[in-house]
Amino acid sequence: MSLEAYASAKQDEIHTDVLLQARQACYKARDAFYSCLEKHSDKKPTEIGSVGLLYPTECKPSREDYVKNCRVSWVKHFDRQYCKTKRTQRLLDDKETRRGV
Repeated sequence: MSLEAYASAKQDEIHTDVLLQARQACYKARDAFYSCLEKHSDKKPTEIGSVGLLYPTECKPSREDYVKNCRVSWVKHFDRQYCKTKRTQRLLDDKETRRGV
């Protein structure tokens, strides 16, 4: 069997175990980064991530690991999702404060 024939036969094969492992590594790195953000939320954010996400210097190693393990589009998606959730939580907390609850 020639190399071209072998390569074309193997081209359509999808390795779902590799995809699963990559996804799990991404989720693990993402969760580590966001838990670092929560842990160091009292510190001043000095680093800039994607979509305007700010984070403290203490979280820089976990951010690098997160960016390394996840696709760029996923990082942007998760950062947007995190920012939206935090903004919503801030608004809800602000309304509760105004109401006196």
